[in-house]
Amino acid sequence: MTSKVPSKEQFDSAYYQRFYFNPRTAVTNRAEMNARGRLIAAFAAHIGLPVRRILDAGCGVGLLRAPLRRALPRASYTGLEVSGYLCQRYGWIHSGIQDFKRREQFDLVICYDVLQYLDAAETQRALRNLARVCRGLLYFGVLTREDWEENCDQSRTDPAVSLRGGAWYRRELGRKFMHLGAGFWLRRGCPVTVWEMDTAAGAK
Repeated sequence: MTSKVPSKEQFDSAYYQRFYFNPRTAVTNRAEMNARGRLIAAFAAHIGLPVRRILDAGCGVGLLRAPLRRALPRASYTGLEVSGYLCQRYGWIHSGIQDFKRREQFDLVICYDVLQYLDAAETQRALRNLARVCRGLLYFGVLTREDWEENCDQSRTDPAVSLRGGAWYRRELGRKFMHLGAGFWLRRGCPVTVWEMDTAAGAK
């Protein structure tokens, strides 16, 4: 399935009320995101990666900000968001990862449930920017074609997306990152030792 990808203006208060603020229709909750934040921080510690700068690309309502700052108190957190409504409300940087121009690099980059909202050209720009700004660990998630057909609750999931297969994302990310599994990717050339059995099959 490929649906019409929403414009930036559609990420308004009504969108976030439906998918984030209303517990009856929300796609996630604070407890789930707290656990995800702890997982991300623990994985960085597991591979011995010092984290001083975090970029949350597509940070939404900022549910990862608090757990990450609790787990990584010495790290700065930068939220990047395409929704003008959320940027005004929370003070995020108003940009999508596909258009991010700043030259800073980050030890930890998070890009979760973002790229399904981009068309083909925007997705390629986003992948290039992820490789450019991430000097360490990338935590990446996306709604794939397989997820839509087999895994997600379609009544709670936004259908206005472009769906691609998981194999496509793995191939494209694998050009610049090593797959560690469970959504984690290590920037190739990062001076961190990862044992063979801690990598995903065929990652090297």
